[in-house]
Amino acid sequence: MLKCPFMNTPYVPNISHILGALSIYDLEETIGKELWKYDPNNQEDREKIIVSFILKDLMYLSYRHRFILISALRDALDNSEFDFSKEFENDYDEYITMAWNETEIADPRGFFADIYRLANEVWKDDLQKASLEAQSTW
Repeated sequence: MLKCPFMNTPYVPNISHILGALSIYDLEETIGKELWKYDPNNQEDREKIIVSFILKDLMYLSYRHRFILISALRDALDNSEFDFSKEFENDYDEYITMAWNETEIADPRGFFADIYRLANEVWKDDLQKASLEAQSTW
């Protein structure tokens, strides 16, 4: 069974973890200022945000973890009822402040579809490697 990084518990992928790099609680003056240079609704800027921040931030995960996470994202994208806008909501009780909240993202599903597309491009070799392994042995 695949374990959580740094913990001895089973890894359960969570779509909200994908946006971890966009959580700027107490980092508004540093990472917040850097992210706010981009417009998440502009395709070119969005790709920079995804590749330079989101995918880069997830590199601490092993190729197996990234495969499972991207597979979960694919499943969510296949579910027409999945509400991607909730992933951009701030949760002050949990100390989560997003660089852009759900009202500022014009197409949350499209944003996640771009993450999926770019992850499959950037991590192509790792995702291919993981797909060829017997996941039951993880």
